[in-house]
Amino acid sequence: MVLSLFDDASKRLAQALKFVNISDDAIEHLKYPKASLSVSIPVRMDDGSLKFFPGYRVRYDDTRGPTKGGVRYHPGVNLDEVQSLAFWMTFKCAVLNLPYGGGKGGITVNPKDLSRLELERLSRGYVDAIADFIGPNVDILAPDVYTNQMIMGWMMDQYSIIKRQISPAVVTGKPVTMGGSLGRETATAMGAFFIIEQMMGKLDRHPQETTVAVQGFGNAGGTIAELLAKVGYKVVAVSDSQGGIYAKQGLDIPSIRQYKNSSRGIQAIYCQGTVCNIVEHELITNADLLTLDVDILIPAALENQITAANANQIQARYIFEVANGPITSAADAILEQKGILVFPDILINAGGVTVSYFEWVQNRSGLYWTLEEVNQRLKAKMTAEANHIWSIAQEMGTSLRNAAYIHALNRLGEAIDAKGTRDYYTSSH
Repeated sequence: MVLSLFDDASKRLAQALKFVNISDDAIEHLKYPKASLSVSIPVRMDDGSLKFFPGYRVRYDDTRGPTKGGVRYHPGVNLDEVQSLAFWMTFKCAVLNLPYGGGKGGITVNPKDLSRLELERLSRGYVDAIADFIGPNVDILAPDVYTNQMIMGWMMDQYSIIKRQISPAVVTGKPVTMGGSLGRETATAMGAFFIIEQMMGKLDRHPQETTVAVQGFGNAGGTIAELLAKVGYKVVAVSDSQGGIYAKQGLDIPSIRQYKNSSRGIQAIYCQGTVCNIVEHELITNADLLTLDVDILIPAALENQITAANANQIQARYIFEVANGPITSAADAILEQKGILVFPDILINAGGVTVSYFEWVQNRSGLYWTLEEVNQRLKAKMTAEANHIWSIAQEMGTSLRNAAYIHALNRLGEAIDAKGTRDYYTSSH
């Protein structure tokens, strides 16, 4: 039987619960989302026709603060996926000790099929449909797969129109000119980079001797590849939804990003005139990239990329999950048996929500920080929590993923228990 994404995500919770001492109330509380909303968004298309697009928003848990999470535009978006992403966000915010719960949203659409005007109507229509479900103190939106600064700006503007007041703190990841934070666009990759640098130092690995493959070459994947290449890591393979390229001697990542932005594809990069001469390369599939013999593998695309079907073929020594949920629970067990260290998504890609938090704080205070301040604060937060999780894993003899969930569960359990538990109400005074 194939598990739903949420059932598979919940298995991680069950595993971590064996290592923590939290109340039955807290365990029961974390099994279910607080609220789920499904909507239909009408959009008048450029040819005059009317189309409806399914949209979703889930607020999973708000014990520690308003829920927070991205909005993705993708043909595969459904309620199960959005609920799972909101579940992961709950733990991610607890791991980073942010005063948030987990939320997530999405629209079932291929945004590449829409004109820019249709995309704007869809984005504003989504906010029209969910406006009573969100708010700066209730649920805060952010970018995710196939959404960006411009789309976040439209959403913030639409919410402000509905509420008849400027409300920048309802959305993060906005353009800087609309109250966005410096460093937000690169935050997911920057946070991952800080931890990779720290952990490779702990493991006595030097950049020049370390090979890297990155699956997914969007904002997060492309940026992390460039950051690593810049400090000397040998990035030998990258891929996008169309396929990938591999060069044993390493790739020229800045050039690939430049051509990717202009050609909208990686495989086209080395096939245009003189560009073909940059470096000898092989065309590979996304599946091929995952099984390359490299030191570091970075899945930075979608969930469920490494499963029980291909986990035995993984040759990387270290996996850093920049995507959400790229490894299934069944694959986790196989990778652990193979001695592969997996650094989990709820820690590694938490740079995005951390700088989203910084943006929300700046919006509410009206005081804005420099890029240097943002990155200093991000580095301090990411490395501190990574060290905690590393220590928990060592002390308890468990995986880094389990350690991250244990770390989050302790914080969530304390917050839930603070409202009262069965033991509190049934104990004698």
